[in-house]
Amino acid sequence: MPFNGEKQCVGEDQPSDSDSSRFSESTASLSDYECSRQSFTSDSSSKSSSPASASPPRVVTFDEVMAAARNLSNLTLAHEIAVNENFQLKQDALPESSLAGRVKHIVRQAFWDVLESELNAEPPEYEHAIKLPGGNRLRNQICEVLDTDLIRQQAEHSAVDIQGLANYVISTMAKLCAPVRDDDIRELKATGNIVEVLRQIFHVLDLMKMDMVNFTIRSLRPHLQRQLVDYERTKFQEILEETPSALDQTTEWIKESVDEELLSLSETALTPGAENSSKPSLSPTLVLNNSYLKLLQWDYQKKELPETLMTDGARLQELTEKLNQLKIIACLSLITNNMVGAITEGLPELANRLKRISAVLLEGMSKETFNLKEVLNSIGVQTCVEVNKTLMERGLPTLNAEIQANLIGQFSSIEDEDNPVCSLIDKRIQLYMKSLLCLTSPQKCMPPTPGGLAVIQQELEVLGSQYANIVNLNKQVYGPFYANILRKLLFSEEAMGKADTSSSTD
Repeated sequence: MPFNGEKQCVGEDQPSDSDSSRFSESTASLSDYECSRQSFTSDSSSKSSSPASASPPRVVTFDEVMAAARNLSNLTLAHEIAVNENFQLKQDALPESSLAGRVKHIVRQAFWDVLESELNAEPPEYEHAIKLPGGNRLRNQICEVLDTDLIRQQAEHSAVDIQGLANYVISTMAKLCAPVRDDDIRELKATGNIVEVLRQIFHVLDLMKMDMVNFTIRSLRPHLQRQLVDYERTKFQEILEETPSALDQTTEWIKESVDEELLSLSETALTPGAENSSKPSLSPTLVLNNSYLKLLQWDYQKKELPETLMTDGARLQELTEKLNQLKIIACLSLITNNMVGAITEGLPELANRLKRISAVLLEGMSKETFNLKEVLNSIGVQTCVEVNKTLMERGLPTLNAEIQANLIGQFSSIEDEDNPVCSLIDKRIQLYMKSLLCLTSPQKCMPPTPGGLAVIQQELEVLGSQYANIVNLNKQVYGPFYANILRKLLFSEEAMGKADTSSSTD
């Protein structure tokens, strides 16, 4: 179940055929009225098959809140391990300038200073050194050979070999550590100062502990991927039972699409020449897909995500930011082609160079401090320089001042609201992403790229593949919850529509 940036056929990310069949069963009512209306409007479903069923208001206890938090934490961790191939744990690194960082450094340094003074004393004091092997992370293996009582007796007679014990510990670590720690082990063996050796032993043991944890995570990943759909759905059901309001944001998210589709249908019905003989019905699949498309234009800084998508919030935000950058690049390319395409036609290396320049200058455009207007102006100036340079190399006349000013001005206007070029590219990107969501067969690959997006085709296919992976898995996990929400929203709207019609005829 790849979730990295590799290009792939849409639908091939499904965890298994059985998972796909379970999703089809749980969301049968999401197909465009292919099954009976009764199955969608029936209220006879059990609690397990109606995850989003309404619950009467009640007081949520502290224990229930903590239980829901634990379930959410477990769900989030399992999801991240399964879908993020690069997920791993790292050691906490406190900033040296922080109070906690300074205290930690002072305490550790004091311990090692005391140890060094004791070992350098005449006669040496071994009490702290003897305690070290029993306190490390691999003590179960090491203590089979290291007899603490015997070492203490040797210390009392000044016969203990601290260096020899350290060498044994290092050799044991060399047998147990991952290959990536071989250089650290070699450095340990080459260190002559016994106190520094002991200090570094503990440092390397901490690294080895994290290696073991991450190895365990990698080992668990295939098993989690196979069980992820059932596990996430079960955990979310437990959260919903503890916190009945856990689907409020999700319901609002879907309701927005329902309202927009109803408005669109109403406007279509009022169009002269439109057939008004029957009231059109909303497609649940269309509503849900439009809800997913909203995520590509979501304000992740100000607007809260639906609860069912919080585990993918960071991935969706990153994808949206990259997509916005690609949109600007496509706009710049379209304007350039329209204005100087006849001059630069047949120069693919120029187009690639202009694309790279734009991509570099647009890095970080999601930051609040990013001045898009200024950057667009800079890209316009640099584009003119590159075009003129290419024309001069071929002995052709360069762009005149009027064309250059016009080109830079059009680049800068991309930021303006309702810019026609930007609106056009945005609609085509939305169309492309929507076509991805409409693919139902795992054998079907990426859809054709709409006109004007050829310059970003490769990157768009990668992002589209990632987007489809996120959406398809989300549908598998939360399909039953969405089906229940849509059942209530769509048919309550339909009932209201009929009531309005009957009242108007009266």
